[in-house]
Amino acid sequence: MSDIRNIVILTGAGISAESGVATFRGPDGLWEGHRVEDVATPEGFARDPALVQRFYDARRARLHEVQPNAAHAALARLDSEWKGDLLIVTQNVDDLHERAGAKRLLHMHGELKSAWCRACDARLPWEDDLGSGPACPDCGVDGKLRPDIVWFGEMPYEMERIDRALMEADLFVSIGTSGAVYPAAGYVQTARYCGARTLEMNLEPSQGSIFFHETRLGRAGELVPDWVEEVLEAN
Repeated sequence: MSDIRNIVILTGAGISAESGVATFRGPDGLWEGHRVEDVATPEGFARDPALVQRFYDARRARLHEVQPNAAHAALARLDSEWKGDLLIVTQNVDDLHERAGAKRLLHMHGELKSAWCRACDARLPWEDDLGSGPACPDCGVDGKLRPDIVWFGEMPYEMERIDRALMEADLFVSIGTSGAVYPAAGYVQTARYCGARTLEMNLEPSQGSIFFHETRLGRAGELVPDWVEEVLEAN
């Protein structure tokens, strides 16, 4: 592994599930009791903005009840000690990577602790509820702030930066993601086509497991620290 210099890591709901963060949707197709179409689409927000704001206000508030786990801590350690290029691309909207200490991080699906003003297009750090229709701190307009979350039908953030990193990667690692949601589900194919080694760590094989050179099955809190130790020792 001594020839590895550039690493891209994709993390999904599985890495935060061990901290108590609810995964995206349950076996019944519902997201915490709601149809995904009602709380994770622009159309759902247009139909019932109060419902959507309450949903994300509750999820934002619950962040105070969870802590980073061993997998988050291990990736933060890798971020701190890895001398080559590293990009952690997370599909998660929680702040557990940051709280663990990761710096080279990109939230492709947005963040619960960010608000987007539809009046002035500002994106702002946000800790409080949005359901009360607060004014935008930048432009002063009331009731135009929405969760800064990428919903179905919207374009994920920083796609060009992600694509560049994938094309330059020597190693692509996917942790705790089902491989069902695009464009992230296609990242392994891009990385492998461009010459990267590919590894997935998951509770069970993902839908794209066939595209990985190696699959390690188990809990992220156990697999990721062992892998990080292995990578740092080899380099």
